[in-house]
Amino acid sequence: MNESWEREQLQSLLHAGIKERRSTRRWNIFFRLLTFSIVIMIFAVSMGWVGGKAGDELTGPHTAVVRLEGAISAGGEADAATLIEGLTAAFEDKNTKAVILQANSPGGSPVQAGMMADEIARLKKLHPKIPFYVVIEEICASGCYYAAAGADKIYADKASMVGSIGVLMDGFGFSGVMEKLGVERRLLTAGANKGFLDPYSPMSQGQRDKAQVMLDEIHQQFIGVVKAGRGNKLADNPDLFSGLVWSGAASIKMGLVDALGSVDSVARDVVKAKEIVDFTPRPSYADRLARQIGVSAANKLVSEFNLQLK
Repeated sequence: MNESWEREQLQSLLHAGIKERRSTRRWNIFFRLLTFSIVIMIFAVSMGWVGGKAGDELTGPHTAVVRLEGAISAGGEADAATLIEGLTAAFEDKNTKAVILQANSPGGSPVQAGMMADEIARLKKLHPKIPFYVVIEEICASGCYYAAAGADKIYADKASMVGSIGVLMDGFGFSGVMEKLGVERRLLTAGANKGFLDPYSPMSQGQRDKAQVMLDEIHQQFIGVVKAGRGNKLADNPDLFSGLVWSGAASIKMGLVDALGSVDSVARDVVKAKEIVDFTPRPSYADRLARQIGVSAANKLVSEFNLQLK
């Protein structure tokens, strides 16, 4: 009888152990699948495979906002491709009553700024019934104002920084230092000006003159865009296109800004649609990576000349 009882107890313990191992194995499988699912979801979100676009969540009448923030450069957060994507979506939304460009940028690439200005003009022509406003927050200078000048109206805070209608090209020259150190620059070129603005070679007067001609040309393009956008609102002041910056309050007197206001006040009091929808694109990690790879060569070339609207 004792042997029978011991056998039953042993079998019971064995069955319990087997059940426990099976239960542990099932939980291990469950947690592994859960972890794998979380990793897949995070990857999908980062790649932009899931998640709605900006503006999808609201369908009623609204004021569309697209943000322009940071230095304007190809491949950066404030580049023409990103801004154009957001503006296009904002203008094409059937419930958009007006589009506001929320500007907070010190400027940057004249090429990117020009692309923005051209596309804004095109979208305004395609959607003549939708007003386009610019609201300046901290700063809208140089290339930012280049892009903003074509707005129907421009608003700013009284302390915003506005203007800087000019162009600069800066860099450093190391030829004197290299000579003192006894280092010889060996630059071989095919083409008389291929080494133009090489920081390790002396700059000739001819090269300086050529650079100034290019700067003056781009400056005149900038001035033309501002005059076309602002028209007779501009003050007759010789400092207007000198590269100076004014406060938001002073900018009204200069004709660069129409009135004081914020995004909320313009949406509420001007557009009469206080519901605000942000159409600023949110690029996925994959998009940002691809864009950075695509523009790396161009950025290297731009960095050599460092030509900017500032």
